Amino acid sequence: MEIVIAILAVLGGLFVGVIGGYFGRRIISGRRYAAAQSDASRVLEDANEQERTIIIEAKEEALRVRSAGEAELREERSELHRTERRLSNREENVEGRANNLERREKSLAQKETAVEGVQNELEEHKQESLRQLETISNLSFSEARDILMRRAEEDFQHELGARYRDMEARATEEANEKARNIVSTAIQRLAADVVSEVTVTSVPLPSDDMKGRIIGREGRNIRAIEKSTGVDIIIDDSPEMISLSCFDPIRREIARISLTNLIADGRIHPARIEEMVAKAEKDVAEVIQKSGEQAVFDTDVRGLHPEVIKLLGRLKYRYSYGENVLQHSLEVAYLAASMAAEIGLNVKTAKMGGLLHDIGKALTHEVDGPHAEIGADVADRYSIPAAVRTCIAEHHNDEMSTPEAFVVAAADAISAARPGSRRDTVENYTKRLEALEEVGRAFDGVEKCFAIQAGREVRIMVQPQTIDDVAASKMARDVVKKIQETQVYPGQIKVTVIRESRSVEYAR
Repeated sequence: MEIVIAILAVLGGLFVGVIGGYFGRRIISGRRYAAAQSDASRVLEDANEQERTIIIEAKEEALRVRSAGEAELREERSELHRTERRLSNREENVEGRANNLERREKSLAQKETAVEGVQNELEEHKQESLRQLETISNLSFSEARDILMRRAEEDFQHELGARYRDMEARATEEANEKARNIVSTAIQRLAADVVSEVTVTSVPLPSDDMKGRIIGREGRNIRAIEKSTGVDIIIDDSPEMISLSCFDPIRREIARISLTNLIADGRIHPARIEEMVAKAEKDVAEVIQKSGEQAVFDTDVRGLHPEVIKLLGRLKYRYSYGENVLQHSLEVAYLAASMAAEIGLNVKTAKMGGLLHDIGKALTHEVDGPHAEIGADVADRYSIPAAVRTCIAEHHNDEMSTPEAFVVAAADAISAARPGSRRDTVENYTKRLEALEEVGRAFDGVEKCFAIQAGREVRIMVQPQTIDDVAASKMARDVVKKIQETQVYPGQIKVTVIRESRSVEYAR
């Protein structure tokens, strides 16, 4: 029973608690609902207040934008009115200018009409003046025009000739100065012998008795020598000397060495002669080889074929006008190299071309033809460069195809023209001078002509009444051209035309 009561008490407490909790929650919820309504009313009032504020601000902004737009529109309208006024003023100005132009055009038309009238009148006066001039001068207009044109052409030619002479004089002076500097620099670098060697054509004897021993019994010794050497031995009345005659300088040198050794040995018979000639040939061959190698070494020319070196050495026994050709070739090589270096050409080509320019002379006794062509064939045969071959082939031509060929030809002329390099006979010398004087006398207006300075200068005296200064300058050029076409000469020849006029009066 107590348990039931306790259970009922518990159930009653639970019921009371549930009822109390329910009503407590209702009270709390009511209070929270009232507070929420109060907050919502306050938020709604705040939102309404913000809305009113935004609406007011928007209306104020719209009013401000409208005021600004109306002000801008008023300004644009004002500017439009001003533009219209300017356009109106410009139209008025254009109309005024158009009226002025119309008036000017009318004035110009009137003036053009007046000018045409004046021109017609001037043309009539001109024609009348021409008719009067033709009547007075007895010349037609075309004839008078031809005379004036001819005189103007003569005056122009005279003026052109004078200017050409002055320009030529200045150009010649500058060119001569440069050429003198180049040539003098090249010559100063070269120290060559002035006096050249002389060809040896005789063999000295210790006594005249040696002549008989050289002839031998019934001439067997002299025949053996001539047969072995290929030279002619001339034994005459010249005391203690015999002469050797042969066109080949090497055979002549072999004969000279053989005879010298035979005379020194004293044993002269055919067997000994053959032995001495064989020994002399070997000695000369060695000298030729060493001379060629020495020439190549001295000039520092490389890459030559051994046969070319041998031909170069043979020039040691070759003479031209008394000048040793090998020495001349060395001199030309040095000069050509120096001048090529001065003017910026290929020094190697110029030096090799100068050294080998007369290589053909080593074969002129064996091969027919000019030595320049022979030398060019040798260069082609032994694969010498084409530029060097051109220098060899053209060193005696009037026109050269390369600057190096021109330099080699100039160096050849300089070497041949220096004092003491060559000897010539009096007869040839006289003939050359007479030929130069004949060239000068062949021109009209020449009074006298003289070849001076050993044929290196020609002076021509002209008649001053016939030849003026311009014609004298032209004559000098024509004489030079004629000499170049008809004469053969070493170096260069200076032509001077002298025109002198004198006025003589007597006081009485």
